[in-house]
Amino acid sequence: MTADTRPPVGRVLFVTHNIPRFPGDAAGSFVLRLAVALRNAGVEVDLLAPGSPELSGVDVIEGIEIERVRYAAPEHMTLAYSGRMAEDVRASWGGRFALAGLLYHMRRRIRKRVQHTIRQGRPYDIVHAHWWFPSGLSAWSAGVGASLPVPMVITMHGSDVRLAQGVGASHGVMRRVLQRATVVTAVSRWLAGAAMQIVPGVNVVVGPMPVDSRVFQLPHTNQPRHGVLFVGRLNAQKGVADLLAAFAAMRDRSVTMHVVGDGPDAEALRRQSEQLGIAGRVRWLGVLKQADLVPLYQQAAVLAIPSREEGLGLVAVEAQMCGAPVVAYASGGLTDVVLPESGGTLITTGSITALTAALDSFAADDDDARERGRIAAVTARAAMIDSFSPSAVAARYLALYKQAKG
Repeated sequence: MTADTRPPVGRVLFVTHNIPRFPGDAAGSFVLRLAVALRNAGVEVDLLAPGSPELSGVDVIEGIEIERVRYAAPEHMTLAYSGRMAEDVRASWGGRFALAGLLYHMRRRIRKRVQHTIRQGRPYDIVHAHWWFPSGLSAWSAGVGASLPVPMVITMHGSDVRLAQGVGASHGVMRRVLQRATVVTAVSRWLAGAAMQIVPGVNVVVGPMPVDSRVFQLPHTNQPRHGVLFVGRLNAQKGVADLLAAFAAMRDRSVTMHVVGDGPDAEALRRQSEQLGIAGRVRWLGVLKQADLVPLYQQAAVLAIPSREEGLGLVAVEAQMCGAPVVAYASGGLTDVVLPESGGTLITTGSITALTAALDSFAADDDDARERGRIAAVTARAAMIDSFSPSAVAARYLALYKQAKG
């Protein structure tokens, strides 16, 4: 075997608009997980992110220094971390002005920080922008990879590609940003293909994000699993309306469902559950910390993900690491993580009948269902660790960083 003689990577700057605000926060937790895994592999990782009403300046989470950049008055710094940036920008001029401030101040801070490390004689080896918009655009406009001689790596996570698909005027900007990057990744095969359709000629490689395999564990006891679980944002793309319709049609009317998350469709979905006569069997839990998801995954008979064009679907990875079977639409990046050979079930997108049948199958209280669940628990966890453990993902990105550095 030929030794890898490429220069080592010692220092990386992450730029992102989504990162945990406090220990256990789910917002952008996968970005933090990669930063920690790289740190454990010997890489110094710094992180730049927008501020929020509660946060500006520097804080440290799990040993990673995060500089929160102030881009507006505190009460107006609401674009990041919520998952509703696009909705807020479309909804008001205030949101648009806040976005302009975010792009300007992130650009300015990236440039100053990279210049400072160059003057110190300890430059970053890589600037890694998560999401081509807004972070990739901010790094591009700061001159990373051009007037700032540091290679840029850009990772697309899903919402940024969906934004480009819906806004044709963004294609030229996306092309210029991605062409500047030395390495471009997407978190799933589907997302890489979708990006290359928008920007032909740009090579996009697959580089998923990690899940903390120490937190998401199999249950200690082999207790029967019960109920349906959904974890995700409550918006149209996540397909919760389909799930409620399928749940209402299940044979066993004693089965309950837990819904974890929040979003713009929350009230409409609650009304739908009342209209379907299932309100008494649906528990709306809101947004939970990652540690609080573990017992839900460990106890659920099935996790349902009826999403359309999901970037990857890390909740499917989390659930399978905890031994929960997953039923999902065969859409987007879910085909990378819900594996029939490991007990996962992929169904036709939009088929309420197929979704109901799959839920019935896993929620059945019989020996066959329990045996299927037991086999899925063992095989799916092993498959997920091979591809999505922090050490595996960090090794993948270290190789890409070395490639970018030359």
